[in-house]
Amino acid sequence: MRLFSPTIRTIPWLAMALLSLPVAGGLAGVLAPALGWLPALGGNELTLEHWRTLVATPGLADMVRLSLSAGLASALISLAIVMLFLGAFAETRALALVRRLLSPLLAVPHAAAAIGIAFLLAPSGLASRLLSPWPSGWDTPPDYLFPGDPWGLGLIIGLVIKEVPFLLLMSLAALPQCQAQARLRLARSLGYAPVTAFAKAVLPGLYPLIRLPIYAVIAFASANVEVAMILGPTTPPPLAVAVVRWINDPDLSMRFVASAAALLQLGVTLAALGLWWLGERLVASLSRTALTGGRREAGDRLWAGAGGLATLLAVLLLGGSLMGLVLWSLAAWWPFPAALPSPLSYHAWQGALPGLKEPLTQTALIGLAATGLSLLLTVGALEAEHLRHRGMAAWAELVLYLPLVVPPVAFLFGLVQLQVQAGLAPGALAVILAHSLFVLPYVFLSLAESYRRLDPRWAQVAASLGHSQASLFWRVRLPLLTVPILTAAAVGFSVSVGQYLPTLLMSAGRLSTLTTEAVSLASGGDRRLTAVYALMQLLLPALGFALALALPRLLMRHRSGVLNP
Repeated sequence: MRLFSPTIRTIPWLAMALLSLPVAGGLAGVLAPALGWLPALGGNELTLEHWRTLVATPGLADMVRLSLSAGLASALISLAIVMLFLGAFAETRALALVRRLLSPLLAVPHAAAAIGIAFLLAPSGLASRLLSPWPSGWDTPPDYLFPGDPWGLGLIIGLVIKEVPFLLLMSLAALPQCQAQARLRLARSLGYAPVTAFAKAVLPGLYPLIRLPIYAVIAFASANVEVAMILGPTTPPPLAVAVVRWINDPDLSMRFVASAAALLQLGVTLAALGLWWLGERLVASLSRTALTGGRREAGDRLWAGAGGLATLLAVLLLGGSLMGLVLWSLAAWWPFPAALPSPLSYHAWQGALPGLKEPLTQTALIGLAATGLSLLLTVGALEAEHLRHRGMAAWAELVLYLPLVVPPVAFLFGLVQLQVQAGLAPGALAVILAHSLFVLPYVFLSLAESYRRLDPRWAQVAASLGHSQASLFWRVRLPLLTVPILTAAAVGFSVSVGQYLPTLLMSAGRLSTLTTEAVSLASGGDRRLTAVYALMQLLLPALGFALALALPRLLMRHRSGVLNP
């Protein structure tokens, strides 16, 4: 028991090491091959020749443009939707309803959502079928390119669908910190309309608190691989997809070009973040007069309607895409323009089940291991913070977001190079540690607010009865935090299930998971089999959230005060 406090205090440093060392080592590992130094492949001298090869690559400018525009446009649209929704529906039943939907929406992996969007909006997708032959008059699928449009609109739609729930979760967690309720009520008491009150009284205090999550969204969108492979254009593709193709090229000399492209991707992401930062300064300068003016209403009905419509559209798109997946997985015969398949059949599921065993097992085991490690480090770090009675330092929060802000394609390829040079075999352990890099930040963000806001009087009462710090932790704080801990674990597990690039690179393609199989199948022609794998990819996180809701009620059914302290 006496060792409890010193042991706990070392855990934050372990967490920081897990988040920072692989990123720093990966960037170092990709820098040397980009400059021509990789003795294992005959690179024994520094050279810029591979950069010249990269610059001469046809379509490179379009690759950069797609990555940059996808990162900025999807982040801007997602942030606008979230802020308009919060402004229009703060302290209403609609916000309470959306709060309940957040966990299921976050549980949808990116690849599954992208496949569903493709099935919904493709020329022969569910949306076209519901409009055919009346009122569209289409007897054959319309002639438009989706997914894969050259402007990247499909890619942006797919990214927005997943970014809105994340930014909404981060915003809801930050609202109490900026005293949003008190600010909003004061502004309303002065006669300000709801959206105007939110924009003038709450948003200036809220935005600095969600700046890092927004940067993480920009970095993710500008360097995403799996959504871009499913919904993005292919000739040329976004830069991150091209990097992965060059990494897997049979010509090993392309590894040097891939390293240079990975660093270029880092530069593109930094450029996107820099442009966003400049936009922040511009908006702050232009809006200063509007914020200090006394205008009580500025088109509130229009903005409120836009916020509600955009949120509804996002939910409908995600719901419609999931419905399309279900229908295609059960379709025996579904000619265009029939709205529904007829007859329905389980043949696709029966044919897929034998091949599902290994990906399903690997996905579950890797997800449980990565989530368990992340949960251990998160709880330990928060407990150490509690014992010190001091909040997280600014540098520690920056490290927390490091794997989310630095493009994975930039440092994971470098980690692969270091792994090869160190003689470490690719496999499950490397994949688990790589997944933990991305799971840990989400687990921490999901649990931190509940841990920090736990009523300290419970611990004070237990301490007055003679309980030690270890006893307080095991017998008071952990039972009271059962629901938030299990919810954070469910979020972490869903993040692990959706990881594509870490699985592909750190296992050298030797481990198959539901996500790697679903992304591979998405480029094929069998929609039924693709739908089955995408739905299985959804079912695992859904099961995790169901257990997070059911287990506390089952285990503590005689202790209702623990569930509602």
